[in-house]
Amino acid sequence: MQIRELAVPDAYVLDLVPHGDARGRFTEWYRADVLAEATGFGLTLAQANHSVSARGALRGVHFALVPPGQAKYVYCPAGKVLDVVVDVRVGSPTFGVHDAVLLDSEQPRAVYLAEGLGHAFVSLADASSVTYLVSSGYSPGREFGVHPMDPELDLPWPADVEFELSAKDLAAPSLAQAREQGLLPTLEQCTARYDQLRA
Repeated sequence: MQIRELAVPDAYVLDLVPHGDARGRFTEWYRADVLAEATGFGLTLAQANHSVSARGALRGVHFALVPPGQAKYVYCPAGKVLDVVVDVRVGSPTFGVHDAVLLDSEQPRAVYLAEGLGHAFVSLADASSVTYLVSSGYSPGREFGVHPMDPELDLPWPADVEFELSAKDLAAPSLAQAREQGLLPTLEQCTARYDQLRA
Protein backbone atom coordinates (compact mmCIF):
# COMPACT_ATOMS: atom_id res chain seq x y z
CA MET A 1 0.00 0.00 0.00
CA GLN A 2 1.45 3.34 -1.10
CA ILE A 3 0.22 6.69 0.25
CA ARG A 4 0.88 10.22 -0.99
CA GLU A 5 -0.56 13.64 -0.22
CA LEU A 6 -2.79 15.29 -2.79
CA ALA A 7 -2.61 18.91 -4.01
CA VAL A 8 -5.02 19.69 -1.16
CA PRO A 9 -3.05 19.45 2.11
CA ASP A 10 -4.39 16.92 4.64
CA ALA A 11 -5.87 14.77 1.85
CA TYR A 12 -4.19 11.58 0.60
CA VAL A 13 -4.55 8.93 -2.07
CA LEU A 14 -3.66 5.34 -1.24
CA ASP A 15 -2.67 2.94 -4.01
CA LEU A 16 -3.87 -0.47 -2.91
CA VAL A 17 -2.36 -3.83 -3.83
CA PRO A 18 -4.84 -6.47 -5.02
CA HIS A 19 -3.88 -10.13 -4.67
CA GLY A 20 -5.58 -12.53 -7.06
CA ASP A 21 -5.67 -16.19 -7.98
CA ALA A 22 -8.11 -18.64 -9.55
CA ARG A 23 -10.56 -18.03 -6.69
CA GLY A 24 -10.77 -14.28 -7.27
CA ARG A 25 -9.14 -11.26 -5.62
CA PHE A 26 -8.33 -9.97 -2.15
CA THR A 27 -7.50 -6.35 -1.28
CA GLU A 28 -6.59 -4.68 2.01
CA TRP A 29 -8.58 -1.51 1.43
CA TYR A 30 -7.93 0.12 4.81
CA ARG A 31 -4.88 0.04 7.05
CA ALA A 32 -5.05 2.17 10.19
CA ASP A 33 -1.27 2.07 10.69
CA VAL A 34 -0.46 3.34 7.19
CA LEU A 35 -2.93 6.21 7.49
CA ALA A 36 -1.82 7.18 11.01
CA GLU A 37 1.83 7.25 9.96
CA ALA A 38 1.01 9.79 7.22
CA THR A 39 -1.40 11.98 9.19
CA GLY A 40 0.03 11.74 12.68
CA PHE A 41 -3.27 10.46 14.10
CA GLY A 42 -5.70 7.64 13.52
CA LEU A 43 -9.14 7.73 11.97
CA THR A 44 -11.80 7.57 14.67
CA LEU A 45 -14.47 5.37 13.15
CA ALA A 46 -17.99 6.55 13.98
CA GLN A 47 -19.98 5.43 10.97
CA ALA A 48 -19.59 3.48 7.71
CA ASN A 49 -21.59 4.54 4.63
CA HIS A 50 -22.26 2.81 1.34
CA SER A 51 -23.84 4.32 -1.78
CA VAL A 52 -24.71 2.81 -5.14
CA SER A 53 -24.98 5.31 -7.98
CA ALA A 54 -26.12 5.34 -11.59
CA ARG A 55 -23.78 6.82 -14.19
CA GLY A 56 -23.89 10.60 -13.89
CA ALA A 57 -24.97 10.73 -10.25
CA LEU A 58 -22.98 13.57 -8.69
CA ARG A 59 -22.79 13.86 -4.91
CA GLY A 60 -21.26 16.90 -3.20
CA VAL A 61 -19.39 19.11 -2.60
CA HIS A 62 -20.09 18.25 1.07
CA PHE A 63 -18.34 19.29 4.27
CA ALA A 64 -19.07 19.43 8.00
CA LEU A 65 -18.46 22.16 10.55
CA VAL A 66 -15.31 21.90 12.70
CA PRO A 67 -15.17 20.86 15.47
CA PRO A 68 -15.64 18.00 15.20
CA GLY A 69 -15.88 17.93 11.40
CA GLN A 70 -15.99 14.68 9.49
CA ALA A 71 -12.91 12.97 8.08
CA LYS A 72 -13.62 10.45 5.31
CA TYR A 73 -11.87 7.39 3.94
CA VAL A 74 -13.37 6.59 0.53
CA TYR A 75 -13.14 3.36 -1.50
CA CYS A 76 -14.89 2.13 -4.66
CA PRO A 77 -15.24 -1.69 -4.61
CA ALA A 78 -17.34 -1.86 -7.79
CA GLY A 79 -17.78 0.41 -10.79
CA LYS A 80 -15.92 3.67 -11.33
CA VAL A 81 -16.12 7.18 -9.84
CA LEU A 82 -14.16 10.40 -10.09
CA ASP A 83 -13.51 11.46 -6.50
CA VAL A 84 -12.79 15.14 -5.81
CA VAL A 85 -11.41 16.87 -2.71
CA VAL A 86 -11.74 20.66 -2.32
CA ASP A 87 -10.04 22.91 0.22
CA VAL A 88 -12.92 24.94 1.68
CA ARG A 89 -10.98 26.03 4.78
CA VAL A 90 -11.05 29.83 5.03
CA GLY A 91 -7.52 31.10 5.58
CA SER A 92 -5.84 28.12 3.95
CA PRO A 93 -3.07 28.95 1.43
CA THR A 94 -4.78 26.45 -0.89
CA PHE A 95 -8.34 27.71 -0.33
CA GLY A 96 -10.44 26.77 -3.37
CA VAL A 97 -7.84 24.30 -4.68
CA HIS A 98 -9.02 20.83 -5.66
CA ASP A 99 -7.57 17.47 -6.61
CA ALA A 100 -9.25 14.49 -8.26
CA VAL A 101 -8.61 10.75 -8.14
CA LEU A 102 -10.16 8.04 -10.28
CA LEU A 103 -11.45 5.28 -8.04
CA ASP A 104 -12.44 1.99 -9.62
CA SER A 105 -12.53 -1.72 -9.03
CA GLU A 106 -9.83 -2.56 -11.58
CA GLN A 107 -6.95 -0.52 -10.14
CA PRO A 108 -8.03 -0.10 -6.52
CA ARG A 109 -7.30 3.13 -4.68
CA ALA A 110 -8.68 4.92 -1.65
CA VAL A 111 -8.87 8.61 -0.73
CA TYR A 112 -8.59 10.07 2.76
CA LEU A 113 -9.62 13.65 3.54
CA ALA A 114 -9.27 15.29 6.93
CA GLU A 115 -11.93 17.22 8.82
CA GLY A 116 -12.87 20.53 7.20
CA LEU A 117 -12.26 19.54 3.57
CA GLY A 118 -14.95 19.36 0.91
CA HIS A 119 -15.76 16.10 -0.86
CA ALA A 120 -17.64 15.17 -4.02
CA PHE A 121 -17.76 12.38 -6.56
CA VAL A 122 -19.44 11.55 -9.83
CA SER A 123 -20.30 8.02 -10.91
CA LEU A 124 -18.79 7.09 -14.28
CA ALA A 125 -20.55 3.71 -14.56
CA ASP A 126 -23.94 2.34 -13.62
CA ALA A 127 -24.17 0.70 -10.19
CA SER A 128 -20.91 2.21 -8.94
CA SER A 129 -20.47 1.40 -5.25
CA VAL A 130 -18.71 3.79 -2.88
CA THR A 131 -17.96 2.74 0.67
CA TYR A 132 -16.63 5.30 3.11
CA LEU A 133 -15.59 5.34 6.72
CA VAL A 134 -16.28 8.59 8.59
CA SER A 135 -15.01 10.01 11.87
CA SER A 136 -18.34 11.43 13.07
CA GLY A 137 -21.96 10.44 12.61
CA TYR A 138 -24.47 12.20 10.39
CA SER A 139 -25.50 15.54 11.89
CA PRO A 140 -27.80 17.48 9.52
CA GLY A 141 -27.42 20.79 11.34
CA ARG A 142 -23.63 20.72 10.95
CA GLU A 143 -23.34 19.50 7.35
CA PHE A 144 -23.32 21.84 4.37
CA GLY A 145 -22.40 21.95 0.72
CA VAL A 146 -20.98 24.06 -2.07
CA HIS A 147 -22.43 23.83 -5.57
CA PRO A 148 -20.36 21.32 -7.58
CA MET A 149 -20.78 23.37 -10.77
CA ASP A 150 -19.46 26.59 -9.21
CA PRO A 151 -17.39 28.13 -12.04
CA GLU A 152 -14.93 29.55 -9.48
CA LEU A 153 -14.07 26.01 -8.40
CA ASP A 154 -13.89 24.74 -12.00
CA LEU A 155 -13.99 21.11 -10.91
CA PRO A 156 -12.83 18.53 -13.49
CA TRP A 157 -16.16 16.92 -14.25
CA PRO A 158 -16.15 14.91 -17.49
CA ALA A 159 -17.85 16.50 -20.50
CA ASP A 160 -19.44 13.26 -21.74
CA VAL A 161 -21.62 12.65 -18.67
CA GLU A 162 -25.18 13.82 -18.04
CA PHE A 163 -25.25 14.80 -14.38
CA GLU A 164 -27.93 14.01 -11.81
CA LEU A 165 -27.83 16.05 -8.58
CA SER A 166 -29.98 16.00 -5.48
CA ALA A 167 -32.27 18.97 -4.81
CA LYS A 168 -30.03 19.88 -1.86
CA ASP A 169 -26.88 19.95 -3.98
CA LEU A 170 -28.61 21.93 -6.75
CA ALA A 171 -29.59 24.56 -4.16
CA ALA A 172 -26.12 24.76 -2.59
CA PRO A 173 -24.36 28.13 -2.63
CA SER A 174 -21.19 28.93 -4.53
CA LEU A 175 -17.91 28.88 -2.62
CA ALA A 176 -17.94 32.69 -2.41
CA GLN A 177 -21.54 32.73 -1.14
CA ALA A 178 -20.80 30.04 1.45
CA ARG A 179 -17.87 32.11 2.66
CA GLU A 180 -19.99 35.27 2.87
CA GLN A 181 -22.66 33.37 4.81
CA GLY A 182 -20.10 32.10 7.34
CA LEU A 183 -20.77 28.46 6.48
CA LEU A 184 -17.19 27.38 5.85
CA PRO A 185 -14.72 26.02 8.42
CA THR A 186 -11.55 28.00 9.02
CA LEU A 187 -8.00 26.73 8.77
CA GLU A 188 -7.53 27.79 12.40
CA GLN A 189 -10.43 25.58 13.54
CA CYS A 190 -9.16 22.65 11.48
CA THR A 191 -5.55 22.98 12.64
CA ALA A 192 -6.72 23.05 16.25
CA ARG A 193 -8.76 19.90 15.59
CA TYR A 194 -5.80 18.10 13.98
CA ASP A 195 -3.56 19.09 16.90
CA GLN A 196 -6.18 17.76 19.31
CA LEU A 197 -6.28 14.45 17.47
CA ARG A 198 -2.46 14.16 17.44
CA ALA A 199 -2.43 14.73 21.20
